[in-house]
Order: sequence, then structure tokens, then C-alpha cells
Amino acid sequence: MPQTHQASPAPRFVPAAKPLADQIAEAIACRSTPLSHLLRLMSALNAEGGNEALRHKLRVRIGAPLDS
Repeated sequence: MPQTHQASPAPRFVPAAKPLADQIAEAIACRSTPLSHLLRLMSALNAEGGNEALRHKLRVRIGAPLDS
């Protein structure tokens, strides 16, 4: 059966991505950030060749005990 109407996808709102440094700062500050998200941020930072200070803060947060 031939189609009589060409449907186009509905436009979606895609918020502007925050800079990686801002994402990392928010993730470090939020104690409920999942470890998987922290690891993805670390991977993105490594791929970007990010700065050592951010990398150190993220490593400390990944290794921090949950009750700290």
C-alpha cells in the first residue's frame, strides 16, 4: 500500500550541553551522582586531554567513601 503522507519527526528540545568542567564540578558536589556517571566524565576528560586539577578532583571523588 503506498503511503500518502510523509511524516517528519517532531522537533525536540535539546538543551545546550554544559562545558565538561561544569559537569564535573556538579557531579563532584552532588553526593548522589552514580559511579558510572563519574567514570563517564573521567573518560570524557581523558579524551579531551583535560586539565590535571579536574582529573585529580574527579579521582578523589570516585575513590571517596559514601559516608564522607
